[in-house]
Amino acid sequence: MDGADEQGRGRKHVHPYLTGNFAPIQQIQPLIPCSYTGRIPNELAGGQYVRNGGNPVTNEVLGRDAHWFDGDGMLSGVSFRRSGEKGTDVQPEFVNQYILTDVYLSSKTSKYLTTPILPSIATLVNPLSSLVRITLCIFRTLLLVLLSHLPGSQQAIKKISVANTAIMYHDGRALATCESGPPMRIALPGLETVGWFNGKTAEGELTNEAGPGFGGDGILGFMKEWTTAHPRVDPITSELISFHSTFAPPYIHYSIIPATQNRIAKTPLLEPVRLLTAPVAGISSAKMMHDFGVSRHHTVIMDLPLSLDPLNLAKNRPAVSYDPTARSRFGVFPRYQPNNVRWFETNPCCIFHTANTWESMDLSSKGRNQATAVNMLACRLTSASLVFSAGDIAAPIPSAEIPIENQETDQCRLYYYQFPLDADTNLIRHQWALSAVPFEFPSLCESKSMTAAKFIYGCSVSDSSFGAALGRAVKIDSLVKMNVEELISRGLRNPPTQIKGCVDMRTVGEILASKEQDNPIKIFKMPPGWYAQESRFVPREAGTSEDDGWLVSYVFDESQLGSDGECRPDAKSELWIIDAKNMTDIVAKVQLPQRVPYGLHGSWFSEDDIRNQRPVNSFRSLPSAKTVAIQSSKDSYGWKLWMGLRKSIEQFLR
Repeated sequence: MDGADEQGRGRKHVHPYLTGNFAPIQQIQPLIPCSYTGRIPNELAGGQYVRNGGNPVTNEVLGRDAHWFDGDGMLSGVSFRRSGEKGTDVQPEFVNQYILTDVYLSSKTSKYLTTPILPSIATLVNPLSSLVRITLCIFRTLLLVLLSHLPGSQQAIKKISVANTAIMYHDGRALATCESGPPMRIALPGLETVGWFNGKTAEGELTNEAGPGFGGDGILGFMKEWTTAHPRVDPITSELISFHSTFAPPYIHYSIIPATQNRIAKTPLLEPVRLLTAPVAGISSAKMMHDFGVSRHHTVIMDLPLSLDPLNLAKNRPAVSYDPTARSRFGVFPRYQPNNVRWFETNPCCIFHTANTWESMDLSSKGRNQATAVNMLACRLTSASLVFSAGDIAAPIPSAEIPIENQETDQCRLYYYQFPLDADTNLIRHQWALSAVPFEFPSLCESKSMTAAKFIYGCSVSDSSFGAALGRAVKIDSLVKMNVEELISRGLRNPPTQIKGCVDMRTVGEILASKEQDNPIKIFKMPPGWYAQESRFVPREAGTSEDDGWLVSYVFDESQLGSDGECRPDAKSELWIIDAKNMTDIVAKVQLPQRVPYGLHGSWFSEDDIRNQRPVNSFRSLPSAKTVAIQSSKDSYGWKLWMGLRKSIEQFLR
């Protein structure tokens, strides 16, 4: 099916997300000691930082359609192993491993594949992709999935997730996530793949909890396994809250998974609640819904005008389509009542990541604390340009005229929303940007999640926006810390214009040049030619303030690129440990044995997280040489005839 690559081959420049330090690597490393400079804080001892990202294992056709969100999941981690006689010394060790999904194992064991099994997101979002082209790509994938279940295959594809987006921890399990399937359990610190997690148990675990998990029964049950890449874990109750976005009504389902291992934390109810794929009413079509908001007592679902719907093709529209004339809707409901949704509407936008969600509380007439509003911080994009530019595609020109009230410049800023619960009407009380600085990949001190955290950390670009221009990739050159408590307070004292207003209009350069003593925004600017990735906060033990700790981030020096823009074979990344309080000092630099491609989301895992992992009975692995030899030794005429036909099919679908 070579025609599937014709559009990509017509590209007049190198795909920005397949070159430089975006280019995938194929070398994997077991835990290997690393050298470092500086002093590694004691709080990192025994813990591990791990980051996920797409790394296509079949990457021979560089002119193909490709997208930053594509690719097989690869985990890259730095473990801070205790060493020395007393265990007080720290030895950093690097490890990277592919996540052994069904798709990866099938790709790896195929002799003839030169392009990924799954269609690129770029193909689906490209307005120039014809219905015939998209249909052929989907048909190719379906044939390869079917072929994987027939004799001669070494791995059947039962789930299509590549688990390439994020990684998080819940109830004794590290889970790699991607919204095209259920989470995949990973073992720390070696990053071995354990198996799919269904909301109750994971394949490969010693003990299995009986009963159905995500999805349930029915012909469309497999879609209800598709779990958001950003589930939330309540730091008090230890519940995991997630949603599942599908192509069929009611489109959104919702799950709450209680902690069951050595359970100490109490839920607000008498008994822990396990809610599996409960429907959320009020969504009228399939959407590209990547994240949501979760507070201690409420959940916020975002119904934005960015659709991900195969039925669009029948309407002569791309499967992924953004409507700048439509409305954005936020559905707020009590955590345990997804059938009790209040919908708040506002101007169109895209939100891929929320930073934090919490309640405003007040004493009721009965003397009890009562939620009067739900507050949310989110990275708000004024268009869907990032979806297209990340696939090296020009954003489509809207077919309908955009109303003046909906027109905004292309930007991505950290926004404050307040949804009142004590009003008779569903009107958003506050909605404005905290800063004009481009802001994405937010994080915070996890123990402050779902409460009114003072600080939010994120990534920025000083010379562009996150909707980068065609042919140019987004590269992070600044790490940002915002005192959101102060910025919200300023906004409430002197409210900006709703929707389009902003509290602090300074640029990155102006903030860096500022001598303001109590600057609510601090920026760590990378040295020229160096670029960072998403950072994660590690708190100091017995810290004196919420920001007393460190940020960890992979960084790369692009002086290691050749004249053709490609990385030298000996190019290497580093892990920097940065003082989060002053956002100036680099406490330590860990030199890694190889580079870490620019990727997506990571997490910090404490020593207790790693120590308290649930026992594992078996790991996923590539088929052994013995298994392959047994299959190859079959010599019946029928077997040889079938394998010859199979070879022809695989070569045609390559």
